[in-house]
Amino acid sequence: MNKRTMAVIQLTVAGILWSLSGLIVKSVDLHPFAISSIRSSFAALVLLSYIKFRPRFSFSKAQILGALCYVGTVSLYMTAIKTTTAANAILLQYGAPIYAAFLGYWILKERLRWFDFVAVAGVAAGMIVFFADSLSGGAMLGNIFAILSGFTFAAQAISMRLQKENGGLETILLGNLIAVAVGAPFVVMGPPSLAQMPPLAFLGIFQLGVAYLLYSLASRNVTALDITVIPMLEPILSPTWVFIFLGERPGPFALAGGAIVIIMVGFKSYFSVKSVNSDPYG
Repeated sequence: MNKRTMAVIQLTVAGILWSLSGLIVKSVDLHPFAISSIRSSFAALVLLSYIKFRPRFSFSKAQILGALCYVGTVSLYMTAIKTTTAANAILLQYGAPIYAAFLGYWILKERLRWFDFVAVAGVAAGMIVFFADSLSGGAMLGNIFAILSGFTFAAQAISMRLQKENGGLETILLGNLIAVAVGAPFVVMGPPSLAQMPPLAFLGIFQLGVAYLLYSLASRNVTALDITVIPMLEPILSPTWVFIFLGERPGPFALAGGAIVIIMVGFKSYFSVKSVNSDPYG
């Protein structure tokens, strides 16, 4: 098996693992910040084990910003899953690549191209469709949390770009450690039962820690388009698992709006990669 084939398999497995978050979180009756704290504690152990318990934190402004944005992403996303449908939570968050394009223009002075404007208009249209039918079965607050988690995820991506060396893994590790601390009071106030620990351990070890490592390893041996398109299994599978096992049915407008968002993200990814390949210095 060649390196690219292995990398595609790694990305596919990562996308499937990420897609399980909605199902597992919906199944665990705990405060979302408590879930985030316990999940991150297991994920931190996975990442620490991978780097042989020798993290190299720079504590630069970019790394601290990235870690805080990571905490915001996981905390807001956990809260969104608990307060709206899994479909709404993941699909509204999935506008992050579009937000990142405009944050990149503002902070990194990266050029915006015609397809960026088309994509952001398309995502905006998709979100309007989301909110057109009484929030499509989800709560207003949960949908807002989902959108905000997309913004923090985009800001996290920008912070990674600002770190020239040794940024990625240590930033995510630091973010997980902060998430553990932020959610610790909620764990103390409402500790999990023994029966809840296996799904929480799975969330941290496999759904977050292993999935992130697979994604990082795969990124070295695939194209940029592979990196963006293959993980799009997540927003497709996440609401599917919840529907099959928990019977949560997203509204028709949520499905339509989500389809628009996914198509626009794929559209932007395709033309971004095509543009870089044709004009690598542009």
